Amino acid sequence: GADQSQKSNVRVRCSNKGSYGFPGLKGQKGSKGDTCENGTKGEKGDRGDAGDPGVDGEQGDKGEKGDIGEKGKGGRGAPGKKGSRGAKGVRGDTAKLLRSAFSAGLSKPFPPPNVPIRFDKILYNDQEDYNPSTGKFNCSVPGAYVFAYHLTVRGRPARVSLVARSRKVAKARETLYGQEIDQASFLTVLKLSAGDQVWLEVARDWNGVYVSAEDDSIFTGFLLYPDVGDD
Repeated sequence: GADQSQKSNVRVRCSNKGSYGFPGLKGQKGSKGDTCENGTKGEKGDRGDAGDPGVDGEQGDKGEKGDIGEKGKGGRGAPGKKGSRGAKGVRGDTAKLLRSAFSAGLSKPFPPPNVPIRFDKILYNDQEDYNPSTGKFNCSVPGAYVFAYHLTVRGRPARVSLVARSRKVAKARETLYGQEIDQASFLTVLKLSAGDQVWLEVARDWNGVYVSAEDDSIFTGFLLYPDVGDD
């Protein structure tokens, strides 16, 4: 009976739970632990995937003009193909035709010697390069000229000289043999510059140059072709 009573008391004490006690005080800080040694380096990881492209930036300011580059040393390229024919151009001005010519006859027989013979009967002198008052032709267009004469000779011989630039460049003589009247002809080509003068003259005591209503003595000259850019 006593043991049973003791067990009964124990159950009673166990069934009555006590209330919570107050929290205990904070313990003191523990001492610092020993330092650990560095661990071994880990292995290199795999390369990550490429990232997405970034957004385009704003356009920058225009840069300064660069220096001219050196001329290339490459060989000359092959010729290009022939281009198509262009449109017909506007008609240009008509080129001015250079002219110079004269022809004149003698009006009186036996002109004075050693001076220009004045052929004063004009047959042609549109450019007026020949002066009938002096008997001289004045060159206005540089180039090659043809000069010729056809003279009637009567009574005595004739010695005729073609003078250019005050120099006798050609001489001819007509001598009569047992006849009263004859003709003398001559032709030559001279190169003249602008301002050069040409004329005919006869020598003293050799002056049979004649003219009448039936017989003429004529002096002629004309431009054969002009000089182009070279004198």
